[in-house]
Amino acid sequence: MITVAGIMAKKGKLVYSLTSDDTVFAALEMMKEKTVRSIVVIEDDQLLGIVSERDCALKVLLPAKSAKEVKLDKVMTKQVVTVGVNDTLERCMHEMASKNIRHLPVMDHGKVIGMVSIGDVVKEIMGQQEEHIKYLESYIKGHSGSYY
Repeated sequence: MITVAGIMAKKGKLVYSLTSDDTVFAALEMMKEKTVRSIVVIEDDQLLGIVSERDCALKVLLPAKSAKEVKLDKVMTKQVVTVGVNDTLERCMHEMASKNIRHLPVMDHGKVIGMVSIGDVVKEIMGQQEEHIKYLESYIKGHSGSYY
């Protein structure tokens, strides 16, 4: 069974963060530069929130507020759903599907050590399925015609 630690071993432990006093514009710039769709808000090594592109669009750009003036503490999700390194892909999928979210900060000993996205989870599940299909094909080919 694949855990979050397995995904983190493949993708690395990159965490892009800003503080609650940073602006939405700064978050959008970072998302563009790092090609990510969410940023965690961290202060004094504590996770305070998460901001996604969707948050920025719906809470700032759509109501025509200034992204250069609105601070992240006004748009971030403060009750962040997180996972631990020992959580399974199934738990990640459950959290994402039931709460309609696409990014989960990964926590270890109270610190954010990475992010898992819906894309990461789907890619891992597809990889598992491909391995299973190859195994079954090998099994079938190895046993075809040997019983007649």
